Amino acid sequence: MACRIGELVLGCRDPEVLERFWCEVLDFVVLGRMHDGSVEIGPREGFGGPQPTIIVSRRDEPEQGKSRLHIDVNATDRDQDAELERLLKLGAHPADIGQTGQEQWHVLADPEGNEFCLLKARLDPL
Repeated sequence: MACRIGELVLGCRDPEVLERFWCEVLDFVVLGRMHDGSVEIGPREGFGGPQPTIIVSRRDEPEQGKSRLHIDVNATDRDQDAELERLLKLGAHPADIGQTGQEQWHVLADPEGNEFCLLKARLDPL
């Protein structure tokens, strides 16, 4: 037996902002709200499917240092350039982490500055 990722936890100051952003990016829905202001988002099928859910968790203070984990996303219904345009309109912004400009991916940050990458390869939707 092996493990699989069931959920990812993303700390932030304003869960509602990131909830809306990541729901739009990933075509997720709100699955639940916790008493502490955290929100669980995920695929319409809910928890336990092939995709992990994301817990958007309220943190009053940002984490110290650079995060060692980030999300990579792939477009499912358009090319990379069209998806980049969509993500920027949703509130993502370019992030400079020392890229050379030769990469086949774009490094972006969500509205709270969490870095993620838009990869070139398009994947079939689940």
